[in-house]
Amino acid sequence: MNRCGIFDSGIGGISVAREILRAKLFNKIIYFGDTARVPYGNKNESTIIRYSLEALEFLKNFNIDFLVVACNSASSVAIDELRKEASFPVVGVIEAGVRAVEKRAKRNDNILLIGTKRTIASNKYQSLLKKRGFNNIMAIPTPLLVPLVEEEIYEGRLVDDVFELYFNGINKDEIDVIILGCTHYPFLIPSFKKHFKKATLIHSGQAIVEMLEDEYGLVKRDNSTIELFASEGVDEFRKKALRWLFQS
Repeated sequence: MNRCGIFDSGIGGISVAREILRAKLFNKIIYFGDTARVPYGNKNESTIIRYSLEALEFLKNFNIDFLVVACNSASSVAIDELRKEASFPVVGVIEAGVRAVEKRAKRNDNILLIGTKRTIASNKYQSLLKKRGFNNIMAIPTPLLVPLVEEEIYEGRLVDDVFELYFNGINKDEIDVIILGCTHYPFLIPSFKKHFKKATLIHSGQAIVEMLEDEYGLVKRDNSTIELFASEGVDEFRKKALRWLFQS
């Protein structure tokens, strides 16, 4: 049996777990949401690293063979430390997202990167993209999108108002690629398609699946199951996570 551990600062990483579960790349997925300390995006670097290492230690109890860091904030600062402490592969959503951009975009495309303040300020996405020849990058922190998703508000007037707040000064028709640099954001895809009709959307979960298949040679299993854990409010977390996992 092959086992994959996935962790996020909260429930947003379910968007990643959902894609991995659908792809059936692992017999068993163990998901941990650090709901007692969400969000990581407003914490300092050393704190995020400490929380990430604690998540790793929890997931080691399940004899995992692989770790997916579904949190963009943790992926931006903690990947190297996690790899030092793990005896199995560790992959993060940032490297997978950048790899997905490489496959889908031209070097002169206009790229819009959105995420938490920590993810944007880390400059990790931006530096990796520039190393690969992408220079037309606009990075905007969009933290208000997270509570909308937490409240399961994916479309409508409130979402439109927040989009107007963040994207009012942008010529949306000139954006070629949008990196959804927070795992909550894929639940807003219908709204992104409404406002950015021409843009290609980079979804962390789909990017991770591609990376696991292409770089690690993982193939579809006969069956895949998931077990859900959280550091606080476990029952409520599991109810919402199951809705998100199996919604169309």
